[in-house]
Amino acid sequence: QHALAVLVEVNEGAESVLLPCQFSGFIPEEPTVMWTRSDLDPKSVHLLREGGDDLRGQNQRYSGRTSVRSDALDSGDFSLTLRKPQLTDSGSYTCSISNGRRERRLRDIQLQVKDQQVEVKVEEGSESVILPCKTTPDLPKDTRVEWTRSDRELMVVHVYSNRSDHLKKQDDLYRERTKMNNDLLGTGDLSLTLKQPTQRDTGGYICTIYRDKDILRHKVVLQVKEPFPSWAIALLVLLVLLLLVSGGLLFHFRHHFMGFVDCQVKVEEGAESVQLPFKTTENLPEDAEVQWVRYNPKKTVHVSKKDSDQPDKQHQDYRDRTTMNEDLLRTGDLSLTLKQPTERDSGEYRCVVYGMIWRGKTVLLKVKGRVQVQDQTEDIGNKSRSTDPTLLSAEGCTV
Repeated sequence: QHALAVLVEVNEGAESVLLPCQFSGFIPEEPTVMWTRSDLDPKSVHLLREGGDDLRGQNQRYSGRTSVRSDALDSGDFSLTLRKPQLTDSGSYTCSISNGRRERRLRDIQLQVKDQQVEVKVEEGSESVILPCKTTPDLPKDTRVEWTRSDRELMVVHVYSNRSDHLKKQDDLYRERTKMNNDLLGTGDLSLTLKQPTQRDTGGYICTIYRDKDILRHKVVLQVKEPFPSWAIALLVLLVLLLLVSGGLLFHFRHHFMGFVDCQVKVEEGAESVQLPFKTTENLPEDAEVQWVRYNPKKTVHVSKKDSDQPDKQHQDYRDRTTMNEDLLRTGDLSLTLKQPTERDSGEYRCVVYGMIWRGKTVLLKVKGRVQVQDQTEDIGNKSRSTDPTLLSAEGCTV
């Protein structure tokens, strides 16, 4: 039966779908037109008698969603309109007529509700946009294709029938703006080209294919976006350039931005210790936390909170190598002493005070490798001795 049934396709979310059933024979006395679906219980989808619809035995899943023409018994058009089709509505429907004693089967409809719809986006001002619609190739010569607008009152966008366009009923909004492919029956490509799309064209479009007794529907949702204003593009370019320039300046003058007083300390490797100086206001809050941090790579060098060291927060490279002054919050002397500095310790060190107030300073430490000097008075071999390790300079710092 499915092989002989008329196939009707529709997208879920469509406003409605029509299941066709026309009868040209003799209408019996006390007729009853029945739409049924045999795989349901109860199987009644819609029932029509001379006095009107009889929906007492209707399956509840169709409640309030079915209707037939009011003059159906006079015109012989028993087609069923099913509103808001759902995926569960897919199945085989039978249209029949009865006089109470004998039932005559008129039409079988295979309804397929699809959960997919194509979305197309285009920018306003584009030359054209294609609304896709494809089916099997080698369509019959009498195939009819209708493109309509589905999201507002019915608007005819384009009609193809009898191997040519029929645009007399085309809505004025689409006049001379639509085109379909050549040899569309042979290829099965029924896509529509819409020229010069504007935001008024945004909405849902239905491609309906009348092929033999089958009715196929494809939904396309078109979104026409407003073009990006030229002034906004210029502003965006200006902002990018500004960020690049600002980033370069910030990198170049990073030392000035990172502390109140930039200073550079130079020391020779092998010195017993070196001091990274930082003195600020006296009598800092008792709950203030002082952190010395090294950058590139970032490592926590020393942490003091409430005048108490926090060695558990210290990086292992500096374990047992750093000290700070006692009573540092009262005196404001937050200088750090680093023992046995090596070349690996060279880099930027920043001291930051966290609490009710904020203080910060960056010190650049350079540790120079020890210089070996040949001993001119040594008589044995090539033995050498080193210069005494010492602080070489402290530029801009008060040590």
